[in-house]
Amino acid sequence: SVTCGNSLVVKFARTNLTFKGLFPKEKMMMWMGEMGAQLGSVIASVMFVGTIFRQYLPPQLRYYVDKYHHKLVKLFYPYIQITFDEYNNEFHKRSEVYSAIQSYLSTKSSTIVRRLKAHDVKDSKSLVLAMDDNEEVADEFQGIKVWWVLVKRELRQTSFSVYPQSDEKKHYKLTFHRRHRDVVTGAYLAQVIKEGKAITVGNRQRKLYVNNPSRNWYTYRGSTWSHVVFEHPATFETLALHPKMKEEIVNDLIKFREGKEYYAKIGKAWKRGYLLYGPPGTGKSTMIAAMSNLMDYDVYDLELTTVKDNTELRKLLIDTPSKSIIVIEDIDCSLDLTGQRKKKKEKDEEDNEEKDPVKKEMEKEESQPSKVTLSGLLNFIDGIWSACGGERLIVFTTNYVDKLDPALIRRGRMDKRIELSYCCYEAFKVLAKNYLDLESHELFETIERLLGETNMIPADVAENLMPNSVTEDADSCLKKFIEALESAKEEARKKAEEEEASKKAEEEAKLKAEKEEREKQEPGKDEVKCNGTSAKEEDAK
Repeated sequence: SVTCGNSLVVKFARTNLTFKGLFPKEKMMMWMGEMGAQLGSVIASVMFVGTIFRQYLPPQLRYYVDKYHHKLVKLFYPYIQITFDEYNNEFHKRSEVYSAIQSYLSTKSSTIVRRLKAHDVKDSKSLVLAMDDNEEVADEFQGIKVWWVLVKRELRQTSFSVYPQSDEKKHYKLTFHRRHRDVVTGAYLAQVIKEGKAITVGNRQRKLYVNNPSRNWYTYRGSTWSHVVFEHPATFETLALHPKMKEEIVNDLIKFREGKEYYAKIGKAWKRGYLLYGPPGTGKSTMIAAMSNLMDYDVYDLELTTVKDNTELRKLLIDTPSKSIIVIEDIDCSLDLTGQRKKKKEKDEEDNEEKDPVKKEMEKEESQPSKVTLSGLLNFIDGIWSACGGERLIVFTTNYVDKLDPALIRRGRMDKRIELSYCCYEAFKVLAKNYLDLESHELFETIERLLGETNMIPADVAENLMPNSVTEDADSCLKKFIEALESAKEEARKKAEEEEASKKAEEEAKLKAEKEEREKQEPGKDEVKCNGTSAKEEDAK
């Protein structure tokens, strides 16, 4: 019997006897085969009972069975498990705790785990490695051993949808002995999150995000934002601005970055609005890049024309983390926020019936105009939802600030207004240093005089200072720039003369029209009455 076999095996171990004399090899093989058959039968029976239990047992009764089953397991299994889901709320926002754990375990798993996944490339020089799905990593804290497992669970779609949901969910599972509960849930997890966030900051690259159309939010692996690595080289040192203005902006940004406690003290959301306005080509986009590099913030380029309504606008805000710059460029052109939207021309719909219904539905959604309102945008900037998260900069750019609604750019929403105008002499010296590596030159005096008499945007100045071939030197570039300034000055003079002549012609035409109108209204000689008769009647007599 099995019992006898077990007792014999124990006896062999204690007496150091061999199997050959007391337990023949053939009998051992037969016994192992019988045990395998019995074990397989037991496993099949358990699986059958489990299937019947899940399918036919009423939910009410199943609840009590599960309840007492867990209590029974707790008597014999002394370990506690904690799960950390990747997405843990209805807005499908990635958990910061999950990301911190992922970064923390990347330093542990790279030397222990056999199956790894390579993530972001840091400055194109090194790889960030992380544990693969369903791998386990052991960790130790104050003599306490814990185990981490990355679990991926496949989901089954029970219904058809035009926009199917993601078919998998991930979570980290932490296992530890119950006698270490207080230490693990307190000091250990706090250290994991702290170190994980520090590793994330050290490894992360600045990114440029753009919002996806809402029809892509709920597709397979869909998301509200898409990104690319943001490697714009602009800094405030290379920005063509007056030094005093640059110093003022830099101090304002640094004060904001270090003002978490101050904003909490005054009871205000930790955010700040910047309005950049000025003619095209004055460096508004370059200013945003310089702000990102100074603050080490990601840039979220919000395209309002792809946002269908205010609800989608709020979701985009919720999915924007801290340490970010939310940008709406050319806001005066993004939407007609006064409600007077341009009506689109009606299209021929004769072929719509022949199109695929899914494609037809998607085209129908695309053709619908955005319903984002001024009120929704104001709530996005300064409403209750704007306090969800912190350490955000909101930047608007426009070429025509007079076209914007005053409520949109008032103090408290756009806290700082920065006018980026035509190139001044101080800005020119920055560009000369950047492009020609010059800090002084004999032609600078002439350029200073011409810049005071001519309006030229920094983009045109940079274009003229940039050498077009290897044979061009600094002198030829400066002479070319002086010619461009003189040409621009002459064009401005001619344009002013033409405008003056046109204005004078308009005034003369207006005076002539008024004179003709008065002559028509005044009575002529043939209408003058003389003793009750007209002048013509008097002549006839």
